[in-house]
Amino acid sequence: MANPKLWSNVQIAMESALATAINITAISKGATCTVTAANTFVAGDYVKIQNVGGMTELNGRVFRVSAPSGTNFVLEGVDSSNFGTYTSGGTAAKITYGTSLGTARGLSSSGGDYSFIDTTTVHDKVASQIPGLASPSTYTFENIWDVSDAALIAMKAASDTKAQKAFKFTFADGQIMVFNGYVGASLLPGGNAQDLVTTSVVITMFGTPTYYAS
Repeated sequence: MANPKLWSNVQIAMESALATAINITAISKGATCTVTAANTFVAGDYVKIQNVGGMTELNGRVFRVSAPSGTNFVLEGVDSSNFGTYTSGGTAAKITYGTSLGTARGLSSSGGDYSFIDTTTVHDKVASQIPGLASPSTYTFENIWDVSDAALIAMKAASDTKAQKAFKFTFADGQIMVFNGYVGASLLPGGNAQDLVTTSVVITMFGTPTYYAS
């Protein structure tokens, strides 16, 4: 049976700092995804993976570290069996989630749907197609407008510099979603007569989210 939850007591945090990236030298392919690098991480750290050759499914994504040992660490819960084969390069950098969003009144998600490629031939009686690439997933936040709010200021700065930022949603039951993306935040005020002044922030994901049960 599903474990229903509410948009209540949800903590939303944004990356406030990204540590110096360490170089990756190998990534295993299998039910357990083990990364070889000059490991300085501890269990529970969140890391951003970038610029991996071959196993590109990891690029731009956020993962939690488990089982660090020597020069190896595991990307918790990641099955890389069906990923491409690692060839070279890549970095991992520890994320600090030091910016808490406290002005969100609501949010909506979109994207992730496929564009389709027409495969119809002159012999067919019915058109056929196959899925191509999925569109980027996005979150649109409606926030209380407050130009002195630290989180809104930080998101505006990320927007102005077109910087990728990692986000972490922690739900009341402990379930977690992490992802990386570009922030669009003009801080323009909007709303309706005699209602709250609000501002929209759009986060366009780079890569796909990662989920943890706790």
